Amino acid sequence: MKTQEELIQLDVIPQFTEEVVGTDLLNIHSIETFGTHDGPGIRMVVFVQGCQFKCLYCANPDTIALKGGSWLDIEELVKRAINQKPYFGKKGGVTVSGGEPLLQRKVIKKLFRRLHEEGINTALDSNGRLIDQHAKELLEETDVLLLDVKHINNEWHKKLTGKSNLSVLKVADYRESTGKPMWLRYVLVPGWSDQAEYLHELGQRFKDFTTIQKIEIQPYHMLGVHKWEALGMEYGLKGVEPPSKEIIERTVSIFSQYFKEIKVN
Repeated sequence: MKTQEELIQLDVIPQFTEEVVGTDLLNIHSIETFGTHDGPGIRMVVFVQGCQFKCLYCANPDTIALKGGSWLDIEELVKRAINQKPYFGKKGGVTVSGGEPLLQRKVIKKLFRRLHEEGINTALDSNGRLIDQHAKELLEETDVLLLDVKHINNEWHKKLTGKSNLSVLKVADYRESTGKPMWLRYVLVPGWSDQAEYLHELGQRFKDFTTIQKIEIQPYHMLGVHKWEALGMEYGLKGVEPPSKEIIERTVSIFSQYFKEIKVN
């Protein structure tokens, strides 16, 4: 019988071409400058291409496909980061988001090492899709991990993303074992991820973690619906409205019992 970790790895190998794997090229979707919602301070945010979660509310469904995007040498990214370094201040830096960065963990590890050589802070915005030795080495080079926990209940997680949350929790546990900083991020979807019992369960799961600096609540929105339509893809949350003020306040109240800082984005 295969171990849980072996089962996790069975369907996480991205179908990037062999000619590219192992080089210094990163498959990216886009780059944002002066980002203020993707880690501490002002940041350059690199959105990579490819994700194996199929989140029903994904605001950037054009980043899901493993094929697509543009291949960019990490030295070009380092050069851009150096040019923006005066704006980063003491807290800012570079965040790699997605898509799912862990699918390109070997190259991003090289990128983060180069950024550290230039004195630039690094952050990784990940859904925790996998944890292997290469992922651990990348996390060692990651100053702040922004871990997206889609749902604490595995069955609801599968409904929302099409995948189990087993690897997500393993990534969280590993990060805690290293003692390095982590932020949790939670998308609040009425009827899908706002159930009080599961919010408490999430809090109980993480209440004793010493590495979690804050949890960010990201209220569900419909800004990406037009992208699904443009891609000819069916949007899975038709009819679902953003959470009310009361739902957000209730969630903040619950999380405040377990986390020292709660932020609503």
